[in-house]
Amino acid sequence: MNSRPSPNCGARRNGLTPHIVVLHYTAMADAAAALDRLCDPASEVSAHYLIDRRGEITQMVDENDRAWHAGTGEWRGLVDINSRSVGIELDNTGRHPFPEPQMAALEDLLTGILARHPILPEDVIGHSDMAPGRKSDPGPRFDWARLARRGLAGPMAGHADTPRNFRAAARAAGFTADVDDETLLAATRLRFAPWRNGPVCDADCRLWYSAGDVPR
Repeated sequence: MNSRPSPNCGARRNGLTPHIVVLHYTAMADAAAALDRLCDPASEVSAHYLIDRRGEITQMVDENDRAWHAGTGEWRGLVDINSRSVGIELDNTGRHPFPEPQMAALEDLLTGILARHPILPEDVIGHSDMAPGRKSDPGPRFDWARLARRGLAGPMAGHADTPRNFRAAARAAGFTADVDDETLLAATRLRFAPWRNGPVCDADCRLWYSAGDVPR
């Protein structure tokens, strides 16, 4: 693992410790550009780790410290996600698939993080899960089903039998940010079914992955 300390960090607030992992994409030209920004004090952003497309991992902030990666948002009714989380940036523009070496490195990193902290697979989330409408990363090309099959994400617990209970199902799964129904639906579809469109349907209320689920 490489090391490039970022000044954009501080102590976790109120004695909080990590129980969430937030995944991001960099949306930049390459990993070098992303590292420069994440380590630039003027940018006021950082993350604990960055994984490039070859699978090389760079640590910027110690896991015991508070990286500035999540911003405003909410998960399971909790705020100040920065103080409650470990942030991982993935070198990706948001428009292309995540390469195998990068995914394999992420799996190894997550395995270690979940062993070091009391983090449940259900609380390995995307930036878009905690900030619906404001953020879209890690995006529609990210293979969430792969992580779920390896016990590193989900399956979510939310479920409702009819579309009229969609919001209740989403909240039970952790999507508690105060957004309208359209924004909430877009966020859950980005996570579970980015190919789906149209009005809310029964499938939108089943917030988990089956063995056959694959991203498109």
